[in-house]
Amino acid sequence: MMFELPSEITDYLAELDAFIDAEIKPIEARDDNIRFFDHRRENSRTDWDNDGLPTEDWEELLSEMRRTADAAGHYRFALPSEFGGQDGSNLAMAAIRHHLAHKGLGLHNDLQNESSIVGNLVQPLLVRDFGTEEQKRDFIPAMLDGTMRWSFGLTEEAHGSDATWMETRAVPETRDGVDGWLINGEKMWTTGSHVATHCMVFARHSGDDGSPKGIGCFIVPYGAKGFEIGEYLWTFNMPTDHPKISLKDVWIPADAVLGDVDYGLACAQGFVHENRIRQAASSLGAAQYCIDEAVKYAGERKPFGKPLSANQAIQFPLVELQTDAEMLRLLIWKTAAQMDTMPKPDVAKYLSDKVSMCNYKANRLVCNAADTAMQVHGGIGYSRHKPFEHIYRHHRRYRITEGSEEIQMRKVAGHLFGFMGPNKRK
Repeated sequence: MMFELPSEITDYLAELDAFIDAEIKPIEARDDNIRFFDHRRENSRTDWDNDGLPTEDWEELLSEMRRTADAAGHYRFALPSEFGGQDGSNLAMAAIRHHLAHKGLGLHNDLQNESSIVGNLVQPLLVRDFGTEEQKRDFIPAMLDGTMRWSFGLTEEAHGSDATWMETRAVPETRDGVDGWLINGEKMWTTGSHVATHCMVFARHSGDDGSPKGIGCFIVPYGAKGFEIGEYLWTFNMPTDHPKISLKDVWIPADAVLGDVDYGLACAQGFVHENRIRQAASSLGAAQYCIDEAVKYAGERKPFGKPLSANQAIQFPLVELQTDAEMLRLLIWKTAAQMDTMPKPDVAKYLSDKVSMCNYKANRLVCNAADTAMQVHGGIGYSRHKPFEHIYRHHRRYRITEGSEEIQMRKVAGHLFGFMGPNKRK
């Protein structure tokens, strides 16, 4: 059994490094763009007088990065070749996410809004897997060229992890001879609404609270009558693009439904395991960056005439973190590699607990690593002249989003005690 990444992946990581040095770093260094990554980063990125939204300059810089990466053939790496991608594997994507986050802050892979030279791009795949032929024809090219952008409307103010208890409702209604749906309700954390063209609105149309059946995924255009964007919620890491939205008698035609109208939550779960393993790898990469920087500083800083690294009070916390990082890295590689050997239904059945282990442990680890790096660096570590506070504030969100760590642990417990998974008790 080998524990090294395949050479085709490590060779590609080296190719990405060369691309970053040749094309991305010059953009980052131009026109004082470094202000978006140095101690001025949060202020430069945030339009405080416009609901705390991202500044236009910041978003244009990210767009330039994506266009440059797409032209070089990297941005669509994870997509199938039919969409201009390279059929990137789960193992390759995990390794890439880890590698880019390990490089620290930069235009190549921004943590705050998940923009990267290698995009995640799951929504075109959702349309491929769940859409009609007409939706595939009309939506996928527009998604890939950036003229169509979807937000995600699942969470409600009174319902988060308990998504099957949502209060947003859809009822059938025919208008001018066209069958459709009338939707009423509200959502929150609909990220990207300031630039989105459509929202994936999940609403119950039948069935009982708590049942996954009877919830549809309705594709609602932002210009629809009765669809309103409300308050943008300011967060631990700014800027924000996470508003509340409300739907009052919003009507859409019946063909604006993605997937089986009775099982719309399947769309929400379509790439959950791929997302979680990639995000775990990113958190681990950022954690390793914090550990490495703390170790380096501890060897250089010499209070009282000797390096900080001579003190066990400095050594042991970093030893614990590095040990956790090494073990977690192997579990992430192993799980991602196993995901590449089986179809999605089998991943959900046999590997869901392992993905959850990777995810919640990595998210805890990066928060602990960033906090320890601040402590080792002292006052300068607490300042914004070091990136640790930014890394902590960003990754702290993942202990809640993408499935809270309690939900992830419940998934592991379900497999462990036979409540779910291949050994589920009858």
